Amino acid sequence: MEKSDIKSLRKRYLIWLYKTTKEALDKVERKFTQIDIDRFLLKELRRRDTKKVAAPFIKDFESYIRNKEKNGIALKCENGAFKPEYLFLVIKLKAIEKAVIKEAGKNGLREIKAAYEQEMIKRILEERQQKV
Repeated sequence: MEKSDIKSLRKRYLIWLYKTTKEALDKVERKFTQIDIDRFLLKELRRRDTKKVAAPFIKDFESYIRNKEKNGIALKCENGAFKPEYLFLVIKLKAIEKAVIKEAGKNGLREIKAAYEQEMIKRILEERQQKV
């Protein structure tokens, strides 16, 4: 096998490792980032619904937020401490990032992170289009 082919295979493997690990970690972390936004939205909904017309929907949204928070905590923590699976994902992602830097440099890591982010945005936008 040519040296360039080997380098390409190694890069693809690192990208795959980054993607799968980052997706698993994001599945947990997004619950918490979403809750911050949801709480802001809830505050705005309450402020704007001065006549309490949307009160039942706002109450449902409050319940949705509570459940999301409960589910997020269950994914991340157990008995007041981080779950070993969660900690493993955190340290695995750091190790993968270090491996990428070793293989492709800091610019290589930036490129992989940017490509991952673009792919996630693309998925969100495509999902929206399908539901319309």
